[in-house]
Amino acid sequence: MIIRLGRALCSDFAAGLRREWLVTNGLGGYAAGTLAGVPTRRYHGLLAAATLPPAGRTLFVAATVEWVQYLDQRWGLSTLEYGDSWIEPHGYLHLESFELDGMLPVWRYALADALLERRLWMAYGQNTTYLTFRLVRASAPLTLELTPLVTNRDVHQLRDAPWSIQLEAEPSGLRVQSEGRVVRLLADRGKWQPLNDWHWRIWHREEAARGLEDREDLFLPGLLRVTLEPGERLALIFTTEATDPAPAEPALAAERARQAALLTRALRRDPFIDRLVLAADQFIVRCASNADERAILAGYPWFAEWGRDSTISLPGLTLVTGRWDDAAAILRRLARFVQDGLVPNVIADGHAEPAAYNSVDASLWFLQALAAYAETTGDHALVRELLPTAQEIVARYRAGTRYGIALDPSDGLIRNGGPGLQLTWMDVKIGDWVVTPRSGKPVEINALWYNGLRALARLLAANEDPSAQELEALAERVRTSFRQRFLDPAYPYLADVVDAPGDDWSLRPNQVFALSLPEPLVEGEAARRALTTVGQALLTSLGLRSLAPTDPRYAGQYRGSPFERDAVYHQGTVWCWLLGPFALAYARVTGDHQAARELLLPLADHLLDAGLGTISEIADGDPPFTPRGAFAQAWSVAETLRALVLLHDA
Repeated sequence: MIIRLGRALCSDFAAGLRREWLVTNGLGGYAAGTLAGVPTRRYHGLLAAATLPPAGRTLFVAATVEWVQYLDQRWGLSTLEYGDSWIEPHGYLHLESFELDGMLPVWRYALADALLERRLWMAYGQNTTYLTFRLVRASAPLTLELTPLVTNRDVHQLRDAPWSIQLEAEPSGLRVQSEGRVVRLLADRGKWQPLNDWHWRIWHREEAARGLEDREDLFLPGLLRVTLEPGERLALIFTTEATDPAPAEPALAAERARQAALLTRALRRDPFIDRLVLAADQFIVRCASNADERAILAGYPWFAEWGRDSTISLPGLTLVTGRWDDAAAILRRLARFVQDGLVPNVIADGHAEPAAYNSVDASLWFLQALAAYAETTGDHALVRELLPTAQEIVARYRAGTRYGIALDPSDGLIRNGGPGLQLTWMDVKIGDWVVTPRSGKPVEINALWYNGLRALARLLAANEDPSAQELEALAERVRTSFRQRFLDPAYPYLADVVDAPGDDWSLRPNQVFALSLPEPLVEGEAARRALTTVGQALLTSLGLRSLAPTDPRYAGQYRGSPFERDAVYHQGTVWCWLLGPFALAYARVTGDHQAARELLLPLADHLLDAGLGTISEIADGDPPFTPRGAFAQAWSVAETLRALVLLHDA
């Protein structure tokens, strides 16, 4: 699936601000920006290094100021926006096309009769960014003037000048040292002219729209001036690595070959699936604490490693893509953090702060991921290794563990929570206000509990463990209780939470998992009614609404200050990751696999919008369903990809 945009969008400032590109390095480091070239977010930059993979993301190179001198005329290639809404230069006006080579961005600028190509990628496994310029055609030499804009900050925090910086020359460039950190600015031709100056009051309009600090100052270490003849190329390399990086040409060839191998391993099925296979790669990262471990980042540009997101995303990111070794490494890593039967919600490996275990569903999704791994790979050795962890999860849920998570002996269902607690994926808490309180027995938790019991029973039976029979008996009891408690003839859909202490019949998407998980709890006419009701009220082009529009709490726009956004995060906002499970439920209930697949096709169009080549976290609940939140989200990509592959191979 070709991602290519022409001048109609490239030279449209608003369209260029809306679309963002992302490049990653397999460590948690990244480069990202807008199609228009404007760094609208504090997270945008050309080198955000993972100093403690997969965490410690630090921005070193925020942007480059780029000018071209050609035929006695001067053009700006970059676009920057300052605190008084002043834009200079207007490089997007000269952008003739943008495309993704795999997942690597390529810009082409038309300057009179000259065509200049700009290309960016990162070295896999290194905090190194390559930025090249190639003069594709011209009738005369062309001179480039390039100035990197450097900082030294956590990606989440803006900073004002000045701060202490030491600038040194080295054979191929400049060495910028600040507060014990070093970034090297290298070029394969030309000579750097030291500047030692500042760029003041860069404005990030997306931060302003989100009610956050929106201005920063950046350091100008030097100017590089290079003249290119037609066909010649300049390579800039920004790196925090102490060793010299590979030259640009072999580095680009290596990254292209790596991405091609990912597609080969995934058994290329169709262009849409292939594109998501490449998007999936961006979330799988190495870990500094253990070279054999892998982790899943929940999303870019601001999410870190979350247990819930990792367990949900694992099958779609690794199993259907043929990355079974990565799946095993991720499962082992998650198992290492299990305490009291709980997979942590937030994993803080290598950090001073402890992991947070306030999740009722991450452990149950772990059981699903392990079962899917066993079924896909047949790796009995890993299953035997992790069976004790799976058994610990079930045992602690039965006996009771933290946060009020426990089996109710009266019906076998799982209850959770209490005042002030938010343990499901609808987990916003503002001060003492839990926005979507779901204490009690949530529908998806008990669907996961039932499926987890069945899955563990199968794994134990395969290992000739007699305790499998007891789990099967408990699962059957859960199945009976679930139907008694979550179904009511007065409602054409399932309750969202029961025993809370009353029953909550808010029309939310969580019930879809009772239809879509491997062991459905609702079938026949009841399933058809629930699916129809959810589809009529919650289905949109990009995902499922988190609350029905008829509910008085419904909010159709996700915007404003952090308080305003958090207050509506699960009160109508569309979640893209839910479209995959809905499509699978649709196929199961109706038997129409083609129609189910067509439910996912709007997300193929979405790959040309927002995060280019990937899938957003959320969208507005009201039309036109404008993408919001993180522009690249792991479970959005994973669940879409998993559903597409299952429906394709059915």
